[in-house]
Amino acid sequence: MIEVVSRGSGEAGAQLRLRPPRVLTARQFKALFAALAGAMWLTAGLGWLAGNAFAPAFALLHSAGVALALRWLWRSGERGEEIAIGPGAVEVRRGAGAVFSAHPYWVRMQVQADGGRIMLSSSGRHVEVGAFLGPAERTQLARCLKEFLAAAGGRNR
Repeated sequence: MIEVVSRGSGEAGAQLRLRPPRVLTARQFKALFAALAGAMWLTAGLGWLAGNAFAPAFALLHSAGVALALRWLWRSGERGEEIAIGPGAVEVRRGAGAVFSAHPYWVRMQVQADGGRIMLSSSGRHVEVGAFLGPAERTQLARCLKEFLAAAGGRNR
């Protein structure tokens, strides 16, 4: 998901906030886990009634594994990037720190064919942006970056 954040009045430049797309909300993830765990425990209960004494232990381990996997999946959806393009600097931030910073005139953008990787580079430093976006969103991101970099660096499009 690409979000163009408006800057304060009188400030030049642009800021893009990139986040991976999410299919389910937190409530839906919990409902999914409840449905999966319920099915596992129902099957384990039937197995226990049929004489399998280990079925509840395996259901407990399996429930914990599914819970960890869903939690990891949810946390991976929280990662994101911010790209701030101003007249004095282009910054790429992930989490709390900046991973790339350069003057916009010297920043070059390379895009691989077919909506592939988008790389920003300057003075021998490279950073890939939007790796978690889909091909159509990466194409949109490349168009936005090209426009904003041209405006910030004083270059013609």
